Amino acid sequence: MKSKKQIVLILLVLVFAIYLISCSTTKNDNPIVTKKSPPSVTNIRLPMTYIPNVQFAPLYAAVDLGYFRDENIAIEFDYRYETDAIALVGANDLQFSLGSGEQVLLARAQGLPVTYVMAWWQGYPVGIVAFPDQNIKTPADLKGKKIGLPGLFGASYIGLRALLNAGGLSESDVTLDSIGYNQVEALVSGQDQAVVIYVNNEPIQLKAKGYTVDELRVADYVELASNGLLTNEQTISQNPKLIEAMNRAFLRGIAFVLAKPDDAYQICINYVEGLSQSDERVQRDVLRASMEFWRAKQPGISNPQAWENMQKVLMDMGLLTQPMDLSKAYTNQFVKP
Repeated sequence: MKSKKQIVLILLVLVFAIYLISCSTTKNDNPIVTKKSPPSVTNIRLPMTYIPNVQFAPLYAAVDLGYFRDENIAIEFDYRYETDAIALVGANDLQFSLGSGEQVLLARAQGLPVTYVMAWWQGYPVGIVAFPDQNIKTPADLKGKKIGLPGLFGASYIGLRALLNAGGLSESDVTLDSIGYNQVEALVSGQDQAVVIYVNNEPIQLKAKGYTVDELRVADYVELASNGLLTNEQTISQNPKLIEAMNRAFLRGIAFVLAKPDDAYQICINYVEGLSQSDERVQRDVLRASMEFWRAKQPGISNPQAWENMQKVLMDMGLLTQPMDLSKAYTNQFVKP
């Protein structure tokens, strides 16, 4: 049996221990907080489907101003052919690429599981120009004309066929001349009576050289799915948050360029080699003409009718043999209002 002194001593020790615990908790009322590790950065190699150019200003701005960094994304620009880029995305060797609507549908027809997740260009930027003496005022006026175009491929060819369809014409009603990317020279030299162009490029070059031309724009006759951001089904199923983050940064870049084109042009100088030595008036006009295709009431949203129209054009051309499930070709679910 313990003595009274021992009991008193034990009680004193217990009281002192309780006091110490009380002091330690009152000195710091906050619970212990474990420092979280910073989120890891996702490295994205993004194919641009063309050479460095002011038309990519939204992406240059989004990188330069830290919009991608805010989403913990590091972008590496990769300039390569569109079809090669889409094949890499379809094989999941790359997660994203820029691409046009017709290439998405053609890729899916070949079994590549690519999906368009953000609309950038709101109108199809292809057209046809001719000198006024050719009297080409409507698509029907193309009948009997010799038309130069890069070749029987890509957006230029799709746009030409869309304009022929709008005029009730077929390829047999015109003579096609594959000229590569020499439309300005072919028109000025008289090699062709009309040429297929990008409306934000060759018409501006011709005007700068002092020429007046008549222009037919695909977007004035039919709405087609144009350029945007695409990914693959594996990324959609495994990393949807990354797609949302890519879209947010990209759309912020577009908004910045539309609001501050002069500042955006200065940013482009850091990314487009030789831009500061180019004809600034022409390059600024190219940027302004491109911007008109980016304006939208709902930026990033695809119009279902544009995809229906694109599929019809491709089927009329024989490039698609049967309709496909367009809900797998594009989606608006990753564009948040």
